[in-house]
Amino acid sequence: MSTRREFLGKVGVLGSLVTLGGPSWADGGSAWATAPGPEDDQGGSPPPEAYELPPLPYALNALEPHLDEQTLRIHHDLHHAAYTKGLNETLKKLAEARKAKDYGNVQQLSRLLAFHGAGHLNHVMFWENMAPAGKGGGGKPTDRLADDLSRDFGGFDAFVEHFSAAAVAVEGNGWALLGYHPDLRRLVVLGLKNHQDLLLPGITPLLICDVWEHAYYLKYQNRRGEFVKAWWNVVNWKDVARRHAAATRSSA
Repeated sequence: MSTRREFLGKVGVLGSLVTLGGPSWADGGSAWATAPGPEDDQGGSPPPEAYELPPLPYALNALEPHLDEQTLRIHHDLHHAAYTKGLNETLKKLAEARKAKDYGNVQQLSRLLAFHGAGHLNHVMFWENMAPAGKGGGGKPTDRLADDLSRDFGGFDAFVEHFSAAAVAVEGNGWALLGYHPDLRRLVVLGLKNHQDLLLPGITPLLICDVWEHAYYLKYQNRRGEFVKAWWNVVNWKDVARRHAAATRSSA
């Protein structure tokens, strides 16, 4: 199993794959603007030859009873792996197109790059945004993050209600996302379609919840609202606060 630092070295430049977010998505050297310690600074490191599926930062059964082991195994080992594979295959086909100077399929390949690249990045963040309940997961944020949530949503409870409603209301497959926008200078909640549609340009994602059916259907069937309610018990607020600190610091 690779360490977090080794993994960061492999995915550190992934933020540059999706242009909507600009440089802010890559701040901190990890996917979706993770805010690591100084030792994780990737600087100008070149991209890897191929991106790899990262190991989960906890055991498969660590999020029980809120997220079950079987779902987590299928979600990580099959679904996330498929997006990682799709990202690598798309990048390879784009390289081949450039070499051949044949851009007849560039529109389709660009769409696949956005879809698989965002699918990979979203899942990296989703895993890091969670921790076992009572062992880093659940509870409430503190300090600056808590203050900004109160300022922009009218309190933590109001934020949870807003985010949960956005997650439940996603049509079909998608995600709910809390992000900080440096130009708007505020936190916003978005409901994404698929992995990348309806995203606000320039936003730095902080917290993301997967509401594709494969994220919850084995345990919750069609009861998405119950899944979202249970998910709050494993939210890793320390990780969210670290991302928030990096995002607000870089926009100062």
